[in-house]
Amino acid sequence: MNWYLGNYWYLLLLLVLPVLAFFMIRFLQWKKKRKQIFADLQFHDALFEKKSGFTKFFPTLYLLATLFLIFSIIDLLSGSEEVKSKQKMNNVIFMLDVSNSMNAEDIEPSRLNEAKNVMIATMHKLRNDKVGIVIFAGQATSIMPLTTDYNSAETYINAIESQSVQSQGTDFLKAMEIAVQKFKNVSKGSRKVVFFSDGEDNEGNDNEAIKLANKEGISIISVGIGSDEGAPVPEYEYGQLMGYKNDSNGQTVISKRQTEALVKMAQSTDGIYIDGNNLNEAPDKIADALSKKSSSSEVMVKSQNANHYYQYFLAVSIFFFLLLFLLNPKRDFNI
Repeated sequence: MNWYLGNYWYLLLLLVLPVLAFFMIRFLQWKKKRKQIFADLQFHDALFEKKSGFTKFFPTLYLLATLFLIFSIIDLLSGSEEVKSKQKMNNVIFMLDVSNSMNAEDIEPSRLNEAKNVMIATMHKLRNDKVGIVIFAGQATSIMPLTTDYNSAETYINAIESQSVQSQGTDFLKAMEIAVQKFKNVSKGSRKVVFFSDGEDNEGNDNEAIKLANKEGISIISVGIGSDEGAPVPEYEYGQLMGYKNDSNGQTVISKRQTEALVKMAQSTDGIYIDGNNLNEAPDKIADALSKKSSSSEVMVKSQNANHYYQYFLAVSIFFFLLLFLLNPKRDFNI
């Protein structure tokens, strides 16, 4: 049990004690002078009521009653009990491919929109996990730090477009390097990446990305978006469809989901592969996979309102005031 002082400013109430003591002393001095003015000292016993020796303690009782009243206000022993508990939690980075191939519409309304919807639906099923967001194409960037603010994360996700990263292409390694930076202060057993992509790696760095993930203790849950049959890649300018991507021979490029690459990435990092084309099933599978791979960490939980003892101090204060009331009905001090 560690004692906790709720509000340090309440300690200023203790200043009431010296102020009260000062006025008591001044009052007693004034009263003594008034008696001396009224009559000489030898006549005091005859003129003034004789009081018991107990009344000498009345000023002290007043101060003690006030002191315990202040303690009850401060709630000085308002306990803060620190309890060690093991909680399962992960630090999860949602890594989203925003390359042009994710605009393909073999999954309605598009691969990118499907991935965003699965991400949001997955977050709705999480509890204590911290989440961050990294988007990548030819380059990668972090658009949200690790946080439990899922509402803000959803806002960030809704704003993602394929133009969010200017350098096109697909480089898994660049994305993994950003994830490593975000995991810098996270223990290796709690590092999870949920990787949303159609699996096309134009840079050929998937093996290097896997090596880096294993080195840094990152487990990857890869989520494949897109069909094996594929679809043309639309090209947009300022939101307007300008046509479809062609190869160097002028032929329309058909982008297909590279499931094998995504499965390899997951299995090589002690993760799993999940088909992300079914919005009704994929979020549950992702959340379940994260739950099974959650690491147990010992967390100190502090409850600042765990123990209150003001009632005991208040009871002592009331006792002293009641004693003064019964033994000194005139609320007078002895000199």
